[in-house]
Amino acid sequence: MVLGLLLARAGVPVVVLEKHLDFLRDFRGDTVHPSTLEVLHELGLLDAFLQRPHDRVDELRASYEGRTVPVADFTHLPSHSRFLVLMPQWEFLDFMYDEARRYPGFELWTDAEAIGLLQEKGRVNGVKVRRDRRAGQPREVELHASLVVAADGRHSALRDAAALPHISYGAPIDVLWMAIPRREEDPASTGGHIAGGRILVTLNRGDYWQCAFVIPKGGHHALKARGIGAFHREIGRIAPFLVDRLPAALPDWDSVKLLEVTVDRLESWSCRGLLCIGDAAHAMSPVGGVGINLAVQDAVAAANLLWAALAGDASDKEIDALLPQLQRRREWPVQVTQAVQRFIQDNVLMAVLDREPPDRQAPLPLPLRLLARWPLLRRLPARAVGLGVRPEHVRSPDARR
Repeated sequence: MVLGLLLARAGVPVVVLEKHLDFLRDFRGDTVHPSTLEVLHELGLLDAFLQRPHDRVDELRASYEGRTVPVADFTHLPSHSRFLVLMPQWEFLDFMYDEARRYPGFELWTDAEAIGLLQEKGRVNGVKVRRDRRAGQPREVELHASLVVAADGRHSALRDAAALPHISYGAPIDVLWMAIPRREEDPASTGGHIAGGRILVTLNRGDYWQCAFVIPKGGHHALKARGIGAFHREIGRIAPFLVDRLPAALPDWDSVKLLEVTVDRLESWSCRGLLCIGDAAHAMSPVGGVGINLAVQDAVAAANLLWAALAGDASDKEIDALLPQLQRRREWPVQVTQAVQRFIQDNVLMAVLDREPPDRQAPLPLPLRLLARWPLLRRLPARAVGLGVRPEHVRSPDARR
């Protein structure tokens, strides 16, 4: 959607395909980092964006065995937005769509699933689209294009159709997502809770907590076998303030959604007529909540690179020659981010999940002790999470000006 907006803004005709009838699905990435807020500022959209329902996070905190420690302070970032925003992804996408449809070249097809690629003389020149399946009137149509951009996530049908090889790093964890009502007397801050060899992340969404319970890879079935009541007790040990509302909030396992974590990266992000971005090019771990923000950075870089060729009369050969440049621009930030995520998964999260609950209160790990004592150090994780590696800036023009 972000790439669609940027290209339509630059005068390029664009069709965006949305598989569902609307954007309304929970437990999609909803942390909007300062790097993305900076892009909105550069587009002149930040003030309007912040009118949408959201929660502002100036500082991230972690609770370790009942002791709360500040770990990231965003208020000193060198950006216009020195905070992180929590906003449901459907709200973010709806905002971007409202802005994109102001441009005459933008079109959104809903209930439209890309199910395959069209090719001519070995070059991708469009997609096969299944339309109106959810409306009960399924039909298949062909949509031709000078360039197809696959932004259809970690299980991308388009990258599979192109048979693009990828490098899989695996992941030692999975995540269970759930929503639990929030009360006035609850803690206000978004953060992580570590206790008794368990990890729970709680995102303050106003009237409810969006919660992520981290489990070892493949541990979902064993957890379910112990029963939902045992799961309530697990959460209660980590976050006692939630205990009395768990039976009503999570009456059965249908209330708990499994995210099977994968970390991978395409060897080549493109072929003739096709470009992959976001999770379709590089599936990210949920560590740091950076997935949506890296996808936005890909979109900005792609628009900067391609707008002139797509808005002009560039040949297919000239467009194809540009595609590998995006990977050369964006692959290093992705590699660095994935390396950090994998290190945290293997050496921090699994160190917690693999150990037995302590008989007495465990001392704070050294990194948390340092962050608790030296406020200046909290700027480092804020910079890494908030802005990331080589943040992009909007260079594509507004054709209306």
